[in-house]
Amino acid sequence: MRIAKRVRRPPRPLKYNESLTTMTDQRALLRRLPAIDRVQGTAEAKALREQYAPRLVDDALRDVVESARSTILSGEDPGDLAPGALAALAGARIAALLAPGVQRCINATGVVLHTGLGRAALAPAALEALTLELSGYSVVSVNLEEGQRLRRESAIARLLAALTGAEAATLVNNNAAATVIALNTLAAGREAIVSRGQLVEIGGSFRMPDVFRAAGVALREVGTTNRTHTRDFRTAIGEETGLLLRVHPSNYKVIGFTQEVGIDELVTLGREHDLPVMDDLGAGALVPLEPEPTIAESLKSGVDVVTCSGDKLIGGPQAGVILGRREWIDRIRTNPLFRALRVDKMTLVALEATLRLFLRPEGPGDDHPTLRMLRLTGDECTRRARALARRIKKGAQGYETSLAPGFSQVGSGSMPGESLPTTLVTLVHAAMPASTLARRLRLGRPPVFTRIADERVCVDPRTILPGEEAELVRALADLESSDAR
Repeated sequence: MRIAKRVRRPPRPLKYNESLTTMTDQRALLRRLPAIDRVQGTAEAKALREQYAPRLVDDALRDVVESARSTILSGEDPGDLAPGALAALAGARIAALLAPGVQRCINATGVVLHTGLGRAALAPAALEALTLELSGYSVVSVNLEEGQRLRRESAIARLLAALTGAEAATLVNNNAAATVIALNTLAAGREAIVSRGQLVEIGGSFRMPDVFRAAGVALREVGTTNRTHTRDFRTAIGEETGLLLRVHPSNYKVIGFTQEVGIDELVTLGREHDLPVMDDLGAGALVPLEPEPTIAESLKSGVDVVTCSGDKLIGGPQAGVILGRREWIDRIRTNPLFRALRVDKMTLVALEATLRLFLRPEGPGDDHPTLRMLRLTGDECTRRARALARRIKKGAQGYETSLAPGFSQVGSGSMPGESLPTTLVTLVHAAMPASTLARRLRLGRPPVFTRIADERVCVDPRTILPGEEAELVRALADLESSDAR
């Protein structure tokens, strides 16, 4: 009987990255990888311990060693494996970890209320108040006369009442929160009727139908996308109706064959059927800014509750402002959601200082950054652009500079469809494409944000704050000098 011989098949060939062509190369690199104690004993690691907490340093050192090991095993080039080099890499990781997530920047995009850049730039008065009032303990919710607990937003409520004529007012952490808590308080378990053309979606997929569900309110939409009539609301009112709602279309504009129900008509209908009326203004405005309705105008129409943002056209910190009839404001304040959505002392201080600017005889002037930017005329922007172009030519070599007509934007869902004429300073660098120049400006300190058009970096002087022109020129000069080195 013939015994079959076992045939040994050759091993399947292994695939390696170009930088590691043999198993020997991989093993050699693993042998070169220093033990953690060698990396910890380097002068670079000791210097890190003098600058940072020891545990932070040790964790970073272990991470870079393990990361190098994983890189080798994956067949890629791990780079310099010297103990000192690995310790230096750990230092870079720590620096990146501790870099501020929120940092001051220069907004040269021309978007006045830029959501990614914190929306409204705070007024100097607000910044001074933050430093003055928060340098130690702060009176947040105590009555100084009696020493008893006090509503933390009482001072802001008084200011808002003086500015708008509201019976009462309160504050939550943003207008999304204001909308949710107001809907939940006024109509939980019932229906709220709103025009189909006002079912907006704002940034971050914040959609009105989803907001209704979260608030525990049934959505009853009426009319069509472009035309809604008073009779549509009247026909939809039934036993389950709890609220009539207007939502200001903050981030879009419908033009052409359109019809909408005015807030006065909605209030009249609400009174006929004993239903509260809510006006979600979104951006909100304390002074006339066409075509935005002001908060005072909405309240004067007789609505029960108005909601808006504190960090858009008011120009303060992020906050949700709720104003209206005392009965409803008191109910909102006793809603269990209110404590979860309340604001902190920094918001209170900054918003108080901002609101006081509107109570001066002359109103908010150029020391209110948002309103100053919105009021700049096209001619004023042209003068600023010419002056900035001269400074760049004088202080930063290597750039081709020219002026071009353009438009600024209000931004953050405010005053949709409104374009503000401006003059742009356009920049071309001989050695860098526009995308690279814009990226390197963003990575500077402070970061500079621009826009790109026709392969040119565009700087809009409208949103550059006073005193930032010199920093912008220095940032451009620093890029050129670093390239020369």
